[in-house]
Amino acid sequence: MVTTLNVENAPPAFHLLVKPTGAVCNLDCKYCFFLSKEMLYPGSRFRMADELLETYIKQLLESHQVPEVNLAWQGGEPTLMGLDFFKRMIDLANNYKKPGQTLAHTMQTNGTKLDDEWGAFFKENNFLIGLSVDGTKEMHDTYRVNKGGAGSFDQVMRGLEVLKRHNVDFNILCTVHNANADHGAEVYRFFRDELGADFMQFIPIVERANETLLPLANVGWSERDGGERPLYVQQGNLVTERSVKSKQYGRFLIDIFEEWVRRDVGSVYVQIFDVTLGSWVGQHNLCIFSPTCGTALALEHNGDLYSCDHYVEPDYLLGNIHETHMLELVASEKQRQFGQDKLDSLPQYCLDCDVRFACHGGCPRNRFITTPDGEPGLNYLCAGYKDFFHHVSMPMNIMANLLDQQRAPSEIMAVYAQQDAAQAALLARTGRNDPCPCGSGKKFKQCHGKKQ
Repeated sequence: MVTTLNVENAPPAFHLLVKPTGAVCNLDCKYCFFLSKEMLYPGSRFRMADELLETYIKQLLESHQVPEVNLAWQGGEPTLMGLDFFKRMIDLANNYKKPGQTLAHTMQTNGTKLDDEWGAFFKENNFLIGLSVDGTKEMHDTYRVNKGGAGSFDQVMRGLEVLKRHNVDFNILCTVHNANADHGAEVYRFFRDELGADFMQFIPIVERANETLLPLANVGWSERDGGERPLYVQQGNLVTERSVKSKQYGRFLIDIFEEWVRRDVGSVYVQIFDVTLGSWVGQHNLCIFSPTCGTALALEHNGDLYSCDHYVEPDYLLGNIHETHMLELVASEKQRQFGQDKLDSLPQYCLDCDVRFACHGGCPRNRFITTPDGEPGLNYLCAGYKDFFHHVSMPMNIMANLLDQQRAPSEIMAVYAQQDAAQAALLARTGRNDPCPCGSGKKFKQCHGKKQ
C-alpha cells in the first residue's frame, strides 16, 4: 500500500520513460545517438537492480493523482533485462498500486529478442508494444543494423509475428531519415497493408552536430574507430547526412495524410494526425506541440532522473530517486524552468506565425537554426511543419466541425470522394492535365487520378 504525497507545485501526473538497461542494446543503429550515453556511466553493468525497481514502482504510483498510471519501458533495449525482471515488476506494481488505481504497461522494443514466452507475458498483462520499424526491408536495413553491421529487418518481422500470434496490441514507431523520407505513401501502405498496423508514429531523425563532430557523426554513432564514441549532447547547428530535411519531412507527412484522409480516418491512427486535430480543437496531447513541456522525463538504470528522454546529459540531471523522491524532482524549480523555457525562448517569428497554435515551436532539441531575420531559436523542422499544417488546415477544420457536432471525423472521407470524383469527371470532359487537388505538385493523372 502506498500513500499520497503532498509536494508543492507537483503535477497530478507525468510520463516517465524508464531505461532499465541504460543505453545498452543488441543493435547498433547508425542514427542512435543514445548509444553514446553509456559514456555517462563508465564501469556500469547497465542493469537496474531489484532494489531500485521497487523504489521506482513505489514512488511512481504514490506520485500520481490520476486513476491510470503508465509504466513505460525503453532503452537501449529493455528486453535484455530478461523476462523475470518484468515479472517482478508486475508483482511490485500490483502490490503498490493505490485503491482505484489502474496500470497501463508499455514497452518500446526493437523486437529482435521476442519469443512466445514474451508474447504470452505481454498478452496476460495487457502490454502495448511499440515496435521500431523503418519501412520496407531495404529502408529498414539501411541504418537499423546489428553488431555485425547486418540488417535487422528479418529478426524484427519474427518478433512482430510473435506479437500477432499472441494478439498483443502493438504500434509501429518509424523514424524518418534520408533512406525513407522520399517514400511516405509507400512506407504507410507497407505498415497498413503488409504489417497490419493500425497505430503508427513517424519520428524525424535530426542529428545535431558541430563541425568537429560531424565527420564521425556521419559515419554513425555506433562506430568507434577503435576508440570510445563521444558523448552525444544537444549542441551544434549542423546535421548529419542521415537526417531528414525540413521540407522533406513535411512532404513525407503530406503524402501519408493524403492517403489516410481518403480511406483510413477512424481505422488507422497516425499520432501526428491525431495530435494535430487535437490542436485544432484546443487540446495539446503531445509535449513537442504543447506550449510548455517538462512532464515527460527519463529514468536511467541507476535511478538518475533527467528532464527529458532527449536530454539525458549532465546539465539536465535532476537528481537520483534513491536520494530524493521523484515527485520532488519532477516538481523542482529546475524542471519547472526547463518546461517554461520552451515557451519563453520562442523567437518573434514563431510568436507571429499563423500555425503557432498547432506547433508552439516544436521540440526545443531541434531549435538550433535562425529565423529569416537572424534571430536564433527556430526549429530546424519549421519549414516542413508549416507546409504540413497549412496543407491540412482545411480538412482539420472540417473534422473539428464534425467533432463539434458530435459526428465522426471519418465523414470527411466522403467529402474527399466527392471532390476526387468531380475532378476526375472534369479531366475526362476536358482532357486537361490539371494539378492534383491534394497539393502534391504532381499532375492529377499521375497522383490520385490514377486510382479513378
